[in-house]
Amino acid sequence: MEKLVIKGGTRLSGEVVIGGAKNAAVAILPATLLVDGICTISNLPYISDVKISCKILEELGAKVTWNSNNEVVIDSRNISSFKTPIDLTSKFRASYYLIGALLGRCRAAVVGLPGGCNLGARPVDQHIKGFEALGANVDILEGKINASAKKLVGTHIYLDKVSVGATINVMLASVLAEGTTIIENVAKEPHVVDLANFLNTMGADIRGAGTDTIKINGVEKLSGNTAYSVVPDQIEAGTFMLAAVATKGDILIKNCIPEHLDCLTAKIIEMGANVEIHDDSIRVWTDTTPNSANITTMPYPGFPTDLQPQIGVALSLSNGTSIINEGIWESRFQYTNELNKMGANIINQGKSAVFTGVDKLYGAPVEATDLRAGAALIIAGIVANGETSITNIYHIDRGYENIEDKFRKLGANIQRVIEEDIF
Repeated sequence: MEKLVIKGGTRLSGEVVIGGAKNAAVAILPATLLVDGICTISNLPYISDVKISCKILEELGAKVTWNSNNEVVIDSRNISSFKTPIDLTSKFRASYYLIGALLGRCRAAVVGLPGGCNLGARPVDQHIKGFEALGANVDILEGKINASAKKLVGTHIYLDKVSVGATINVMLASVLAEGTTIIENVAKEPHVVDLANFLNTMGADIRGAGTDTIKINGVEKLSGNTAYSVVPDQIEAGTFMLAAVATKGDILIKNCIPEHLDCLTAKIIEMGANVEIHDDSIRVWTDTTPNSANITTMPYPGFPTDLQPQIGVALSLSNGTSIINEGIWESRFQYTNELNKMGANIINQGKSAVFTGVDKLYGAPVEATDLRAGAALIIAGIVANGETSITNIYHIDRGYENIEDKFRKLGANIQRVIEEDIF
């Protein structure tokens, strides 16, 4: 069993380079199934979700060649199956994008129900609604989603709720459909836009990504033979911005897109820290205790749920009382129990939590309950007095490449330790 061991009480300072966006990469990789050609994808984060995605593509018949840890060449011209390996799809949530991609490519898909972080109910009803509107038959049997269609025909689809997953999946299924598809009430996240940009680079005709309505004019094929670079990861960038606030540090975050972080930047300034914005970097620094603040997570461009645990660490050390309202996942606050083990004063009330600031956190054995909770606990361990050990770090490895190395270069005392399981 691997764990992270952190000796805390450190003020972080220095520079960190942000990698490619996990949430974009896990959508773009399945999208290569739609391409009748060869795709070179660069700026990929070398994380477990990406590695598993590539393994699934190989199982389906694609040829996958790694040029480096962050660049892969995918040749999907000879796909031999539309049935995905359930042992792999169950390891991460974004595996459900294979349904839209395979349905678009093969007019059939068999994909195991996805896994990933346990953040509460994650229904796929809006995905199915979109597939069926395009002409597919969909059912869920024996833990698998089965979708098939004689043909897919463009139509008008209104999503009942803003859903990143459904937006992306319907986009994937619509690209090679006959006619025009209009999807309303769509998600506007940067990785939705990045997927549209990738598909357009390959020959698709997608308009309106980043707005409330996406229009897709179906094309006969995507030609490929083109290179594409994944957008920088706004959540990784935000994680290090909040690490600077929590540790009273000074960090220059390089290779990011500042406008993707406008909501977080405004909140960090409200909390009393300093923010300096450049073309592709952001500097965050402070030497004072954070101010309290109230936050409600919302779809982009609102405050992202994926940064809620990280800002929760800063608020647990703030002056006064803060309230976080979680507008996306009902189980996002599992991490608060772990922070309370470290001396935080947090009362969890369903989809809201009250943070009463304390002077210090103290090292303790804690467990990463999900991906972003794990990142938050690293920040907490760095700022805490004493030693913190974090288990279940496979969650963290799903979304952050070499996270301990990046924190170590900023001055953190953090090590990955292999500990024998005791039964």
